[in-house]
Amino acid sequence: MAIIQFPNGIKWGSATAAYQVEGAAFEDGRGPSIWDTFSHTPGKVKDGDNGDIACDSYHRYEEDIELMKELGITMYRFSVSWPRIYPDGTGEINQPGLAFYHRFVDKLLENGIEPMCTLYHWDLPQALQDKGGWANRDTIGAFVTYAETMFNEFNGKIKHWLTLNEPWCVSFLSNHIGVHAPGNQDLQLATTISHHLLVAHGKAVQKFRQQEVQGQIGFAPNTTWLEPFSSRQQDIDACRREVGQQIEWFMDPVFKGEYPQFMLDWFNKKGVGLQLEEGDLEAIRQPVDFLGINYYTGNLARYKEDSGLFDTEHIETGVERTDIGWPVYPDGFYKVLTYIAGRYGNIPIYITENGACYNDEPADGRVKDDRRISYLQHHLAALSRAIESGVNIKGYFLWSLMDNFEWAEGYSKRFGIIHVDYRTLVRTKKDSYYWYKKVIANNWLEV
Repeated sequence: MAIIQFPNGIKWGSATAAYQVEGAAFEDGRGPSIWDTFSHTPGKVKDGDNGDIACDSYHRYEEDIELMKELGITMYRFSVSWPRIYPDGTGEINQPGLAFYHRFVDKLLENGIEPMCTLYHWDLPQALQDKGGWANRDTIGAFVTYAETMFNEFNGKIKHWLTLNEPWCVSFLSNHIGVHAPGNQDLQLATTISHHLLVAHGKAVQKFRQQEVQGQIGFAPNTTWLEPFSSRQQDIDACRREVGQQIEWFMDPVFKGEYPQFMLDWFNKKGVGLQLEEGDLEAIRQPVDFLGINYYTGNLARYKEDSGLFDTEHIETGVERTDIGWPVYPDGFYKVLTYIAGRYGNIPIYITENGACYNDEPADGRVKDDRRISYLQHHLAALSRAIESGVNIKGYFLWSLMDNFEWAEGYSKRFGIIHVDYRTLVRTKKDSYYWYKKVIANNWLEV
């Protein structure tokens, strides 16, 4: 048994998102989001599940914060439901929605837990989608107004902000592949949206600076790592394209002020282009205080003509997979982090999501989720390797605090370290909860 020591001062946290846990979808003036519409459309979400009730955290947040306190986390990442603040996306502020988040943030602070707020975790007000959603540049302005409202309301209370969560999912997964709301399948549309998201991010950062908000701001792209199957240049290039759609496409404009040429060339080959307006790249290239990184999985891959968007074939090597079907690939976590640090420099990084889906159920009041513990052990060991290699890691947020609505998979996939019975809403701490509690208390890991 070896001990891996983490640096003093590293922040340990956990994370959730509004639509996945809050419920209360039609209470206190909240307007509909694209996920309300999508999940209530037959055939879009497994088993017809929706987020109307979810974990009912809107009403049970005090209980959930007690569980956080017992766990020992020092930070909690949550998202705000945009249609709770602006039911129509713009216009009148919904005061009961604001009041809920004030109660919630105050309770976190009372319990010594620092909030990290994600402004956009996918629940676009349906009223804005009806006008074109993120494809309509007016949505950029609506987002900045919403962000400004939150900055004004919570200046001094919330000191860590994220503009966007996983812009790749918001653009390509949702509007090209089409498995998430609003469910379009149009590569040009998705690419246009990806740019508008980055402009919205940059303009929100500008607003943050103009208002002299106390604290720090960043964004949280998702990442993956594909290891080339061979040293053939075709294999290397194929992997680089698929990884690049998540890393370089969303990070180069922020950190370098330009889109990666190899990706522009590939999209152009597919008949897709970008329409940049004057000042767009300047707006996007606002200095951020930190970078959030979400990582779950990676794989081996090689070039195969006409295989997917990037001529990339994933190779089955018999590695363990989680219950959502994703390969367990902790070495990819290390490689993503060292690659990003090498490309963009010594930017402070928070791991804003990392975790695993295992559908273990309670037996005699206990949830034995040894596979999740193994996953977390290996990924925290990879995180330690990255730290030892000089990557500027500030904190780690385990996904997720509790089982919740897993988007298109409904309630069929469990990522939490707290089990939720969706009929009774009873919370049960899993073995992984107690394991993570020990890691936090010790600031070290046994492997």
